Amino acid sequence: MTANIEKAQKRVTDLEEKLKQAKALKQKVEARAKAAESKQNRAADTRRKILVGAAILAKVERGEWPKDKMLEMMSQQLTRADDRALFDLPVNEKVAL
Repeated sequence: MTANIEKAQKRVTDLEEKLKQAKALKQKVEARAKAAESKQNRAADTRRKILVGAAILAKVERGEWPKDKMLEMMSQQLTRADDRALFDLPVNEKVAL
């Protein structure tokens, strides 16, 4: 009788361990899926930004949008010195300090 109880307890322990492993695997798979989705969303966001920038630059080059308006917009948005240098904008002293 005691042997049956011990076998049952061993079986319960084994099943609990398998459940624990299955939950860990499920968590790992879900984390991977979430990371892949996040990476895909970041890539799509970057692609949208590139396309918008290309469209604006094309309009400026064709003379459909004034270059000074584009530079004014960029001056308002850009804070990093290296980004501002790409557009020959002066370093914003308030931000640089």
